[in-house]
Amino acid sequence: MSDTTHAPRTQAPPDLTAWTCPAPLRGQSRVVMGHGGGGALSAELVEHIFAPAFGGEVLGRLGDSAAVTLGGVRLAFSTDSFVVRPLFFPGGSIGDLAVNGTVNDLAMSGARAAYLSCGFILEEGVELAVVSRVSDALGAAARAAGVEVVTGDTKVVEAGHGDGIFINTAGIGVIPAGVDLRPQRVVPGDVVIVSGDVGVHGVAVMSVREGLEFDVEIESDCAALGGLVQAMLAVTPDLHVLRDPTRGGLAASLNEIAVASGTGVVVQERSIPVPPPVANACAILGLDPMYVANEGKLVAFVPRAHAEAVLDAMRAHPLGAGAKVIGEAVEAHPGMVVARTGLGGTRVVDLPIGEQLPRIC
Repeated sequence: MSDTTHAPRTQAPPDLTAWTCPAPLRGQSRVVMGHGGGGALSAELVEHIFAPAFGGEVLGRLGDSAAVTLGGVRLAFSTDSFVVRPLFFPGGSIGDLAVNGTVNDLAMSGARAAYLSCGFILEEGVELAVVSRVSDALGAAARAAGVEVVTGDTKVVEAGHGDGIFINTAGIGVIPAGVDLRPQRVVPGDVVIVSGDVGVHGVAVMSVREGLEFDVEIESDCAALGGLVQAMLAVTPDLHVLRDPTRGGLAASLNEIAVASGTGVVVQERSIPVPPPVANACAILGLDPMYVANEGKLVAFVPRAHAEAVLDAMRAHPLGAGAKVIGEAVEAHPGMVVARTGLGGTRVVDLPIGEQLPRIC
């Protein structure tokens, strides 16, 4: 046997500039993807940069839409931008999202959406057939939601400076008399109701973007919720608050309401409706369905005296057929959301820092 001596190997130091962190660190001096995720980083961006710069009492309420009075009429006004990738996914497209996202923001104020604006930012080189397909989807979604696109704008950016198509929509709607939906109205004892299965939209988009295949195709729940909200308000205008849990999922919406209302929230983990395909996908990928985005669901805080009648009305509507009571507002642990697990324990449901699944709306 020959005797050989191995010289120590030298390795180049790792290139840290190429590393990314799925949960961005706090105290960033530059914008990171997490600032657009609907979690704690998004809230800090608004609180420390945008709100001080813009000022104003209405903006300070930080609702899904702004409730304003103009000429004696109470209006809801909202705007949203959509940068989803891919542009088309099972159950919808960026065109559907651009309508339903803004219509739903208005609906969370109890408003009947009436008019939309629409701004397209197109990347040089995108096929006109794709632009046409997105436009057709947007128009069809607007007609289905009962709103009219009345003004718009188009810009084109150089190739490599966009991602095919970005869309911004703004909308206005009329808030009926006697309706006052805001988190500050939540009180201990309020019942928490979710309108159906959670986590569907985020998993549907991810499955296409990442090329994942599941036994059952998961389709986005993208839908306009105005009709469902009107059915709930027909039972009683005394709903306390509504939210559509998009970026940051159900967890983000519950945390925002808990903090703004100064109440605690307790949810029963086993009562949260998560369809098996979504649960399986999240288990494989290490995701929590409570943090995954939705685009056709709402969460409501309802006075206990009206909860059963509201739940019945929701279940009678196609978009609320799977509605379930998942918890309640409590005096304990104000500003905190706690989940009771199936094993009898509890866990804190924090506000996410960024977002588990970027670019889902």
